[in-house]
Amino acid sequence: VQLQASGGGLVLPGGSLRLSCAASGITFNSKTMGWYRQAPGKEREFVAGMSSSGTTHADESVKGRFAFSIDDAKNTAFLQMNNLIPEDTAVYYCNVKGTPYWKDGVRRHTFEHWGQGTLVTVSS
Repeated sequence: VQLQASGGGLVLPGGSLRLSCAASGITFNSKTMGWYRQAPGKEREFVAGMSSSGTTHADESVKGRFAFSIDDAKNTAFLQMNNLIPEDTAVYYCNVKGTPYWKDGVRRHTFEHWGQGTLVTVSS
């Protein structure tokens, strides 16, 4: 399984970028997909994604600005980012998880894969 993230770069505040995550060795069907980001000195955090049932959701910090989508034909996930602000600067990672289950009171997944990350810098 390989997840190839791309589309990052330097953008002015208020600008837009579209990140792509091309998957090989796996399809997104019935999987939990997501974009995460990690800013310098901070922990990795969830940004936006889609549950195995097809419901999309996003963190409050990006709602109304970022949108998650999937092109099944291309086996690629996207993160459309609009109205970017400096606080969005981070390395962005795509993630795919398998079937969820509970063990010892903790929600787990049958597998999990990460892409290599793509850097987004929002600066004037």
